[in-house]
Amino acid sequence: MRLRTLLLIALLVVPLAEIYVLIQVGQVIGPWWTIALLIAASILGSWLIRREGRLAWQALNMSLAAGRLPDREVLDAGLILVGGALMLAPGFLTDVAGFACVLPFTRPFVRRGARWMLGRHVVRAVQRGAGRGGPFRMHAPMSGMRWEGAGQQPHTGPVIPGEVVDRRDS
Repeated sequence: MRLRTLLLIALLVVPLAEIYVLIQVGQVIGPWWTIALLIAASILGSWLIRREGRLAWQALNMSLAAGRLPDREVLDAGLILVGGALMLAPGFLTDVAGFACVLPFTRPFVRRGARWMLGRHVVRAVQRGAGRGGPFRMHAPMSGMRWEGAGQQPHTGPVIPGEVVDRRDS
């Protein structure tokens, strides 16, 4: 399914599901307790997002200071951002999804799923580009992918002569 279709379905289904769950919870525990529970989830979520966001920022800075590529840290920061946005929407279902993105013991599972989805998206994008004469060709999909062709295509544009100078060496 295309991403636009999934987003359209989510924009239609999620609010209806949230309303249904709110009505069901309100019938079981009462409307005032339902409102109190939503407020408590918001307060807990804002505290948790602030805490985890600060920790993610520190981890990102430490990774950069160590000269390491901060892929995990950037993905964690993105998940915390998405989790915060989900918790802004009123309702229990989006709060559960938001907490799953933010809590440090559930985030690795969500991160693994996000990496899988992003990997599939990248593979499809590269395959589409290769089918249209793009610069990349992929071999052995999903089993030790190997990319070739980057920079090996015949150059047709203007060539500017010169040399590369690394100013850190001087």
